[in-house]
Amino acid sequence: MAQLLLIDDDALVRSTLRQILERAGHTVLEASNGGEGLTRLAGQAIDLMITDIIMPEKEGVETIVETRKRHPTLPIIAISGGGRTKNMDFLDVARQVGATETLAKPFRPQILVELVAKLLTKSP
Repeated sequence: MAQLLLIDDDALVRSTLRQILERAGHTVLEASNGGEGLTRLAGQAIDLMITDIIMPEKEGVETIVETRKRHPTLPIIAISGGGRTKNMDFLDVARQVGATETLAKPFRPQILVELVAKLLTKSP
């Protein structure tokens, strides 16, 4: 199907989402922060990126901004649980800087699978 880049600092979240997306037929590359994700993006053909927002080193909003400069049409899904404060304003900011879609954690696996399929269908 498609090659996806999954960026999240939580190893358990990455592993769980990778399994869900691989069961849906996708190849999933992982990164533990935005800097690592941008490096993977530069070296691989990626069809869609999923990034957490609140991460150490390079957070998701900054990652989305840099990705949009280099890959203006790449579908991007921003995900967040709002961090310790549970502040979901981060998802609004992510959309404003270029996220195609956003999902608040926790979400049902099927919601993510359907959103990925929808965005890949729309992708040029």
